Amino acid sequence: MKINLRTEALEDLVARVLTTNGMSGENARIVAAVVAGAERDGARSHGLFRIPGYIGTLRSGWVNGISVPKVTDTAPGVVTTDADNGYSQIALAASRPLLLEKLKRNGIALLAIRNSHHFAALWPDVEPFAAAGLLALSFVNTRSRVAPWGATKPLLGTNPMAFACPRRNAPPMVWDQASSVTAMGEVMLAAQDGHAVAKDVGIDAEGRSTTDPKAIMAGGALLPFGGHKGSAIAAMVEILAAALTAGRFGFEDRSAQIFGAESSNAGQSIILLDPSVTAGAAFPARVDELFSRLMSVGVSRLPGDQRYAARRRSERDGVFIESKIYDYLRSLLPPSDPERSHAP
Repeated sequence: MKINLRTEALEDLVARVLTTNGMSGENARIVAAVVAGAERDGARSHGLFRIPGYIGTLRSGWVNGISVPKVTDTAPGVVTTDADNGYSQIALAASRPLLLEKLKRNGIALLAIRNSHHFAALWPDVEPFAAAGLLALSFVNTRSRVAPWGATKPLLGTNPMAFACPRRNAPPMVWDQASSVTAMGEVMLAAQDGHAVAKDVGIDAEGRSTTDPKAIMAGGALLPFGGHKGSAIAAMVEILAAALTAGRFGFEDRSAQIFGAESSNAGQSIILLDPSVTAGAAFPARVDELFSRLMSVGVSRLPGDQRYAARRRSERDGVFIESKIYDYLRSLLPPSDPERSHAP
């Protein structure tokens, strides 16, 4: 059985769950929008599936649910933000006004976030900037879960990166990918659902190739996409997200030692560019030409199109979630909350 909720109702429910379990109201609303947005867009591994991880990390004390980011005007085109050991999206929200002010003056701006946790998809961080006509890139490093090329033990993180580009008369083109063959969330989901992963996804604790997601999670490691090329990109992300921001490398993160903690205290960098400064008014047409040519040679959809299709369906029909997941969310609410005892 499935429960149907409007995205706004799901976001409100998640916010109340997070607030009940240690987040301030303002912080909970920011994180809940990301979680509900992922569920709305069909990104199940980064939606409600992550709630137990958020709750476990909050209850463990490893993350600061009432964080108040410290935003610093560091240089003409640079903002540095200490996330106060809170979630990165909260630091981004606090930094956005100054970051956009610098972009307007310089045509380019960098946000360097440290002492932060990122436990969600990366595309929600960059898509809004592209929707406003900007180019946006972001890099996040994570707990060591990836064996570098030629190694049999994890050292690098899954280290996701994202890029967003505006389009005329269409939602932005946005890609969001891990440096590993697949995100750890997909491996965790496979373990939960009881199915195998592809043979090139990871290795077990002995360094042997395995399709068992539980073996990868139990002392094994993920593998970088594209072999040595993906390994090099993962190292680049480690530098841009941790060294550049004065954050922690994945191998310096202590989350694996904290019972219940799932998110890493690491770093994130975001780079914004105003294409009108360099390409002028011709930029939108140039991008349209590129995408048109891609379609002409057989590309059926651009990165992000599948999510947008799911979003349109959810906006029309609502978001469908398993009743057991809905019941779990309600169990996390205080007894006084009306939704705890009444189904929609």
